[in-house]
Amino acid sequence: MRVFNLPDLGEGLPDAEIVEWHVAEGDQVQADEPMVSMETAKAVVDVPAPFTGKIVKLHGGPGDVIETGAPLVTFDAEEGAEAEPRSTEAQEQAEAEPETESTEKATSESEEREDSGTVVGAMESSNEVVREQVSWVGDHKVTPAVRALARKLKVDLSGVEPTGARGVITAKDVKRAAESGGAERSAQKAPPSAPAARPTPSIPVSGEWTPVRGTRRTMARAMAEAHAAIVPTSITEVADLALWEGKQDITVRMIRALCAGVKREPVLNAWFDPDGPKIQVHPAVHVGIAVDTPDGLFVSKLSDAESKTPGELREDLNRLRENVQNRSIPPSDLTGYTIMLSNVGVYAGQYTTPVITPPCVAILATGKMRDAVVAAHGGMAVHPTMPLSLTFDHRAATGGEAARFLAAFIEDLQLAG
Repeated sequence: MRVFNLPDLGEGLPDAEIVEWHVAEGDQVQADEPMVSMETAKAVVDVPAPFTGKIVKLHGGPGDVIETGAPLVTFDAEEGAEAEPRSTEAQEQAEAEPETESTEKATSESEEREDSGTVVGAMESSNEVVREQVSWVGDHKVTPAVRALARKLKVDLSGVEPTGARGVITAKDVKRAAESGGAERSAQKAPPSAPAARPTPSIPVSGEWTPVRGTRRTMARAMAEAHAAIVPTSITEVADLALWEGKQDITVRMIRALCAGVKREPVLNAWFDPDGPKIQVHPAVHVGIAVDTPDGLFVSKLSDAESKTPGELREDLNRLRENVQNRSIPPSDLTGYTIMLSNVGVYAGQYTTPVITPPCVAILATGKMRDAVVAAHGGMAVHPTMPLSLTFDHRAATGGEAARFLAAFIEDLQLAG
């Protein structure tokens, strides 16, 4: 017997949630055959079988959260049936481990041998796990493996009734639709309809305790860790936008102003390591854009903001927002940002105390724009204004540095064009 543990799925998270099993206990599987779809905070990952053999036990069902390194599947594996090619990490690990063949032969055949949980097999002659973000069909979720099955069986997913947890279309749903013939592709029969709006989050308003899953679970963990790790201080100010003319791309203006603030005080565009303590000030401005979704909060990276034109910034913003909404965010866009921006003013609110995600040093939040009575030219006038809140890690930056950063941000934001 061989126990395959949940591998590190490359998201930097300690666990993942089972979305759907593609195998059952008693099934005979081939190495690299899709076994299970696991959902992390950012993506749905198809985990392939690491061995050729028989499934003896599945350790969990749909909706269960499995910790990285915990048992996932028990196999009755064939001798020498481990998936090839193995990753470089796996080869190095195998070379470093002492020979255990004689010891294993001496033990009972029924004794379970735990797998390291780091070798995940290969898909389509690759040594990487298939990592693809969940997609939406109408208001239903579809995992990568199920989407591939639907293409193979020529099933139109828009006509499939889901039976999986939280509206997930399962492989059984697709096979049932294929057998009934009721969901065949019909592109020629009907014009394409407009894409359905994203559904509201599946948190029932029932007055009962509900497990927090997926993105919200990760958000809760990240906020708790940030609260414990950061020494936050916030300062606030109001920008007077009286010089603005015509329609403005507000988010692009904020990013441009953020770069102006970094130019004045580079220490706000940095990472802080308390173990040194040490600080890394970055020459490039990689902005972490906070995007609110029904599934929770995502922070996606807009790279090299200081070197891009307004048009290029808008293209990047549209791409990031679309990727977040479709849950198709490349892993590289989820890390590496050097300063954070949050526009809570889209909905309501003036001032806030935004939370910094370590190792970043600062986050700037903008409140809702509104007309306000201000002193102007020795009299009173009504101008459009924007409230601003800057939270910074006081271990890495001084109050003076933060204030000068905010002043430079406002100076640029208030320009006419």
